[in-house]
Amino acid sequence: MTQSLTYADAGVNIDRANELVRNIKSIAGRTPRSGVMGEIGGFGGLFSLNLSNLERPVLVSSTDGVGTKLKIAFMMDKHDTIGIDLVAMSVNDVIVQGAKPLFFLDYLAMGRLRNEVATDIVNGVGEGCRQANCALIGGETAEMPGIYQDNEYDLAGFAVGIVDDAKIIDGSEIHVGHKLIGIASSGLHSNGYSLVRKICFDVLKLSVDSYVPELGKTLGEELLTPTRIYSETILRLIRDIPVHGLAHITGGGISENIVRVIPKTCKVQIHAGSWDIPPVFKLLQEAGGVTDIEMMRTFNNGIGMIAVVPDSVAQEVLERLNVAGDRAYLMGEIVERKNSEAQIDWIQS
Repeated sequence: MTQSLTYADAGVNIDRANELVRNIKSIAGRTPRSGVMGEIGGFGGLFSLNLSNLERPVLVSSTDGVGTKLKIAFMMDKHDTIGIDLVAMSVNDVIVQGAKPLFFLDYLAMGRLRNEVATDIVNGVGEGCRQANCALIGGETAEMPGIYQDNEYDLAGFAVGIVDDAKIIDGSEIHVGHKLIGIASSGLHSNGYSLVRKICFDVLKLSVDSYVPELGKTLGEELLTPTRIYSETILRLIRDIPVHGLAHITGGGISENIVRVIPKTCKVQIHAGSWDIPPVFKLLQEAGGVTDIEMMRTFNNGIGMIAVVPDSVAQEVLERLNVAGDRAYLMGEIVERKNSEAQIDWIQS
């Protein structure tokens, strides 16, 4: 007689998945926002748009993951902040066009569903949504034995925001004379971790538990510092101050991201040394022998968001951000670009 097999025998436990959904419902309930309809557990997340204060509403969407920063979470067996990174990577992209984040969905794939780990992860997602003032309205959890190791998982996130067409920030108003205001990062954020791991573990032979005097904490604590979420900071700023361009400093670092938002007729001059670079970047550069150019095209180097503003409001922007505790720096300006010049110049102070 043939043995009667179940899905659980193949490594997928439906009962554990149902238990996790109940936990997620509670977490989602802590991210309330006007427009949310229904609750977690349906086939699709429902969100009702209030368009009464928008003339031509435009939805802005973004998707991203956390990359190999996940490896640090695995090594430390600490999973309660990685969800903040997940939310940050998408909502920070949405906000650069002036959009207010509305809702977020996540995708979690695990080799073996461990409810305590999955709950920690989604708790982090909920905290990220709370910081971004957006609702967690749905997601997917997949148990995939044979694709991932039992103690590994992958994450993806999806954010949707809204902005009035007339208020989209697209860089079209940027011209010569505009200033660049850099807003501090919380550390490495979620980029460059393949190089980070090579330097820290292969070159320096450190472990996540190694105390690093230059950092004032263990290596693992530094590397798992959550990505900063800028949505509320930027929304407060653009409410009554003209901001003509925003760049989220993510994969590609400062060099690759700022040129994405300026007209081809312009170039950026950035004054090296005009902002405070956190110790972790200096540690990585010295230990890895990383060139200045490679640092600036791989890491955020202490700047997580750059605002491009008219010269007339630059000082006010700096004062507002710094009074609010956002640590902002005047780091450069927009100048004329001639012929086929590069779009970015680094000026040594």
